[in-house]
Amino acid sequence: MTGSEAPSSFRLAYVPGVTPTKWVRVWGERLPDVPLTLTAVGAAEAAGALRGGDADAGLLRLPVDKAELNAIPLYTETTVVIVPKDHVVTAVDEVALEDLADEIVLHPLDDTLEWGSLPGRPAFERPATTADAVELVAAGIGVLIVPQSLARL
Repeated sequence: MTGSEAPSSFRLAYVPGVTPTKWVRVWGERLPDVPLTLTAVGAAEAAGALRGGDADAGLLRLPVDKAELNAIPLYTETTVVIVPKDHVVTAVDEVALEDLADEIVLHPLDDTLEWGSLPGRPAFERPATTADAVELVAAGIGVLIVPQSLARL
């Protein structure tokens, strides 16, 4: 690169619940002359953003299609259940899937978890997004199982 060329940039996509702060700091320390552009993408759109060239890399949730993308698992995230404030499971520290057998378990269309078979009873309709499902939980319609980082949002 000569002095007249603008530094190339690097585009990093990230999904809801991921906090790229650490990665931004390390990038700035190691490659201060290369601008880093962050792009928030929905969990369902993340792989498409990478395949379509809208991002150079991404922080997303597994599983991914390894025939099309290279993936390096960074950590395993705890899965939690979101329930209304007055729900009986708020009194315990851990919940097994069997404990939810009689519950309506919401399964949003943008669900980030892979299920062999869904726990509990299915809702009449699937919410479009995880955010919609959280609102239904707050209204007492059912419960929701998500990665802990999404529950913190």
